[in-house]
Amino acid sequence: MRRILPAALVALLLALTSCAAAGPDGAPDSPPAGLPSASRQSPAQAERTMAGLRRVDDLPLYEMTYVGAYDPTVGTDATPSSPFGCSLFVAAGDPGRTLFARNFDWEANPALVLRTDPPDGHASISLVDISYLGVGADPTGDRRLLDAPLLPFDGMNERGLAVGLAADDGATVRPDPGKPTVGSVRILRLVLDRAATVDEAVAVFTRYNLNIDGGPALHYLLADATGASAVIEFVDGELRVERGTGGWQALTNVPVVGVPEQRRRADRRYGLIATALTDSGGVLDAGAAHRVLAGVRQGHTRWSVTYGLRTGEVRLVTAGGGERRYQLPMS
Repeated sequence: MRRILPAALVALLLALTSCAAAGPDGAPDSPPAGLPSASRQSPAQAERTMAGLRRVDDLPLYEMTYVGAYDPTVGTDATPSSPFGCSLFVAAGDPGRTLFARNFDWEANPALVLRTDPPDGHASISLVDISYLGVGADPTGDRRLLDAPLLPFDGMNERGLAVGLAADDGATVRPDPGKPTVGSVRILRLVLDRAATVDEAVAVFTRYNLNIDGGPALHYLLADATGASAVIEFVDGELRVERGTGGWQALTNVPVVGVPEQRRRADRRYGLIATALTDSGGVLDAGAAHRVLAGVRQGHTRWSVTYGLRTGEVRLVTAGGGERRYQLPMS
């Protein structure tokens, strides 16, 4: 968590929210009137968030900084309709410059680069397909964007922990009646807010049932600033974890847990990534990683992104070829 507001502005916001029902930390227990269900913002914070929205690319791609708090366990969930695929990898051959990379292959929807800094969690930067909020190509003034923190499709937090998802048609989830249930995209927000390492991220996954109703089942790639990585899959209803070894780990849309490497490489995209990472010893800078991502692009690739897990550098290339760079201060 990073405090980013000047003291005078904090005092003003506290004054503005003094009449709202609040929890022990001063945040509203429920959304103020007119705000989406996940928002725990004051009206002033919501207005600042919406006022900061801007379009930066013809994808269309937008940027927004979320001001204030939210409840990551309530509100909207994504129900993706068709598993077009994705490609992800971790290059950790040099643990001093671990890099997380991914292509998001999906429908032609608008996207959002979202910065969050929740008062009770880690600051992060993530990418959101805002169509799953019910938002159209021009989201200006649409307050459903205030639920955007709930649906990161990939992202990195200030501790150097990154996570991304891909469709896995064969996955099945067997609910544990003793655990709360969250959406299969929503879990990424809980990981980004609460985990600093791969071990902590895996522990977040184990505390919840994942709801995959209404959309394709998913599997996940995790990595942290130390070079540790892991794939999480659901095999025969059970959560399974495969830790990265050999300086890299990759994920497309074929199962990897318990599957021999030779069979994994029969998948074209996985095979191309694996060859590139093997040849490089798992050491790639952002430029080289984007060349690997370009080699496995599909006609419906919406964005390609790399996250520097020690540097905080984010490089994003959209479907039209536009490039944006961001810097997340690391703690």
